[in-house]
Amino acid sequence: MNKIKCECGHVNPEGTVLCEACGKPIEGNQHIDGNEGKKLLNMRYDGTARRSQTYNKSIIDKIWSFFSSVKVGVWLIVITLVATMIGTIFPQEIYIPADAVSRDPAIFYEDRYGILGLIYYQLGFHNLYSSWWYMLLIALIGISLVICSLDRFVPLYKALKRQKAKRHESFLNRQRLYGESFHVTDEDIKKVKESLKKQRYKITDENGHILAEKGRFSRWGPYVNHIGLIIILLAAILRTTPLMHTEEFVWVREGQQIVLPGTKGEYYIKNKEFTMEVHDENDERFAEAIQKEGEVPSNFQTDIVIYQAKNASVPGAEPELEPILEQSIQMNKPAKFDKYTLYQQGYQVNEFSNMTFKVHETNDPDETSLGSFTVDLTNPESTYELDNGFRIQVDQYYPDYILDNGVPASQTNFPRNPAFVMLVYPPDSDTPEISFLGIGKNIDATGENEYKLGIEDFELHDASGLTLRVDFTLPFFILGAAIFMIGVIQGMYWQHRRIWIHPNENGILLAAHTNKNWFGIKKEIEKSIENTSFTMARDQQELEE
Repeated sequence: MNKIKCECGHVNPEGTVLCEACGKPIEGNQHIDGNEGKKLLNMRYDGTARRSQTYNKSIIDKIWSFFSSVKVGVWLIVITLVATMIGTIFPQEIYIPADAVSRDPAIFYEDRYGILGLIYYQLGFHNLYSSWWYMLLIALIGISLVICSLDRFVPLYKALKRQKAKRHESFLNRQRLYGESFHVTDEDIKKVKESLKKQRYKITDENGHILAEKGRFSRWGPYVNHIGLIIILLAAILRTTPLMHTEEFVWVREGQQIVLPGTKGEYYIKNKEFTMEVHDENDERFAEAIQKEGEVPSNFQTDIVIYQAKNASVPGAEPELEPILEQSIQMNKPAKFDKYTLYQQGYQVNEFSNMTFKVHETNDPDETSLGSFTVDLTNPESTYELDNGFRIQVDQYYPDYILDNGVPASQTNFPRNPAFVMLVYPPDSDTPEISFLGIGKNIDATGENEYKLGIEDFELHDASGLTLRVDFTLPFFILGAAIFMIGVIQGMYWQHRRIWIHPNENGILLAAHTNKNWFGIKKEIEKSIENTSFTMARDQQELEE
């Protein structure tokens, strides 16, 4: 690394534009900050040596230079924002509505949105925010922020820490505010110093050379912003890991008690009752929606009991359940226990619980029952044997029956429109009769069946769609946002102001610089030199214009 020694004796690192101590422009390096051929100095980074502008030999130097570029950072943000917006065109996979034709994304997007939905799904936008390439974009933005900050903050901090009150005249006369005064007395200088102190300037006096400075901490505002953004980006990446964030969706039917997924068997839930209230059909506010949908819910809630298994860690042991929470869950009123939050996400009313079928002779007009059996639609048995010798075998079961291009299929695994292919074995016979049975459907596949099945009774229930969420990243998002706002306030409402008073053989040089609000620093200088022999510094940028 080549060092550059200034005439003031200070040794500067390679790539320095302005001497860290006296500010004298370093010959041969003025092109780095665009000072070449310019009357005023670029003071954005105080002429510090930045690695990205100095070294470009090794692959590490090239990577560092690439990510330290503000343009690269902006383009990464723009690409990520565009991708994020595309991800909001259609609902993400986890937000597929409970009443959709199918919660399978391969079916849902094409069915609901046509060819655009199919393209959206095939390009992977249905699961955008946890995709590897989206996380890579987030990581690249984080890398860019870190490198941009280190590339600028560390040299700038060192330069401001090492600056001296005595500055080179070529540094002073190339500041935006600059003036020369003659016949200035020591009493005048003393008055100016006292006035600047009253305006909360920190005064450094080096053999009559004066530096008045305040608000240096505002220069760190952008870097505090970067710290906040980096924390937010890290939280976004951590949110994709099961250690920091999990989200499970589960259907719980009325009266059903199941283990909550994602709790490793430690917690169980029981759906005591589901309640849905609808808006009055005469309410004019919802008249249009009621006309379209038939009913518009005003409230739907689930009365639940949460149990904790005391021996969940013992393999094979029957769980000993202890109720720990009894609560009604509504939209935006979740239940919270341990580290978990349980949200009301959806519902399904009038879902079939079970069906009772009877066997009767095909030619019997009265359909007199020869025997009956009940099928649990959530867990049907494969074979039912009746007391009179009939044996019924469930050959095919379609919980949510549809015809897909003439082929029987099930849209979902939930018994919303159950249909069966059943084999009926008469007493003392090994030859079955085939029947297709469903809601409003009773088809004799051969047309020669001697016996027929009929629906005798059924029971309905409501089902609640619940989301169980664990999110340890929320405090990190809040922390990052708070730090970001501190940086915004720090950089927006304060300014870094410096005023130099430099005596020479002809008189006194007065120069000043601020990172913003030039009107404010002009007023402070005017106030400080009032009733003295100092001449007000001129705005050289205005003179150029």
